[in-house]
Parts: sequence; structure tokens; C-alpha cells
Amino acid sequence: MSANIKQFFDSVRSGLFEGRLTQAQVQGIEAILTYYKVRYSDLESLAYILATAYHETARTMQPVREFGRGKGYDYGRQLRMDRQPYTTPKHIYYGRGLVQLTWYENYQRTGKLIGQDLLNNPDLMLQLDVSVKVLVEGMVGGWFTGKKLADYFLGPKADPYNARRIINGLDKAQLIASYYTVFLDALT
Repeated sequence: MSANIKQFFDSVRSGLFEGRLTQAQVQGIEAILTYYKVRYSDLESLAYILATAYHETARTMQPVREFGRGKGYDYGRQLRMDRQPYTTPKHIYYGRGLVQLTWYENYQRTGKLIGQDLLNNPDLMLQLDVSVKVLVEGMVGGWFTGKKLADYFLGPKADPYNARRIINGLDKAQLIASYYTVFLDALT
């Protein structure tokens, strides 16, 4: 990050947060920056991670529960991805966290990858440290859809529009790409 931290926060505060950041928003952003900086260095990827968290958390930058808790979606019922029912555990695997992890299988697999029992304790995704790890490592490693940050940011030209495929097809791709631009400008 070539810009100093004060300049970074001044830039995102005016560009995305209507001139005001809460302590919780600062804490969430700092947690992502700190975790990422220890393991990775690509600023374009970091900007897209921040843009994703901004969108997926409705700007709170804190792990949240999905609005409606999966109501109206198959993952909001006791169904696996193949639409077969499960009886244990009794949890519903609606979206939680900075990235809105959904589905029984995703909680099970992701929990194994990070060494946490997310299947039996899905609310661990609401802990900032767990959620940051899932957000960053999941986007770097392609855990969610098989698409990863390197597919869109480590080539000759960044592609923040199609990078949405890392999380959720092209749903809100242009909007999230616009957030990415603000975060990238603040980082460089």
C-alpha cells in the first residue's frame, strides 16, 4: 500500500461512506488489510476483496447474517446442494460473514480448509477473524465457484467486472466494479 493509512481512509470515507466511517467499519477494513498484507501483495486483488466485503455486508464491513436468512432460497431450508434433505446438524446454512457463505457443503468444506467446525457452528462466520480468513483465502483460492482472484487480476489487464464470478455469477458486477475502483484509487 503506497498511500499512507490516513490518506487511504480519507479517500474511502469520501468515496464510499458518505464522508463518515464508524469504528466498526474501520475495524473491519483494518482486519482485511492486516490479514491480506501478511500473506499477499497484489493491490488490485486487495481492492476487489474490499469491494466484495463492502457489497456483501451492506457497507458495514463487519460479518453479517444474510437479510431474510435464506428465506425463499433452497439453501435457506435443510437441503444440500443436490436438493436432498439433511437432518443433522439442525442448522440452516444461509449467508453469513463478509462473503455470505451459503449451503451445507460450503460450510463443511470451508470449515475443513480453515480448521474450524463451521458445519456444527455456522455462526463462527460472524467472528471477524474467521470471516476475514474465509473471505481472503476463499477469493484467492477459488473456494466459492472455482474462479479465483488470479483469474482476473494477475494478468495483463484487471477485470473487476468479470471478477464477480468468484462469488456470484455476474450479479451486481458493474456496481461492485465501481466500488473496486474507489478502493484501488485509495490503495495506490
